[in-house]
Amino acid sequence: MESTFPPSRHENWKTLYRAAILETNKNISLQKLSTAEQAILARGRELFYTAGTREEIEALEDTLYALRVFRSAWEHIKAA
Repeated sequence: MESTFPPSRHENWKTLYRAAILETNKNISLQKLSTAEQAILARGRELFYTAGTREEIEALEDTLYALRVFRSAWEHIKAA
């Protein structure tokens, strides 16, 4: 059965994730990390209510973990 939901506005989470992890400017990196995290969490909520694939759900979980590691690393660099 095919879903009748409109296309998600959070499907660009992969693009936001890449932009966040590739950012080298400390001043804007944390903002990009936050934006990517918000999109990933929103996409996860969408998948909770729709028939998301297990692969995408696992990718969201892995990506969210990676972003939190990046955030922690930036915060340690910022404190140094």
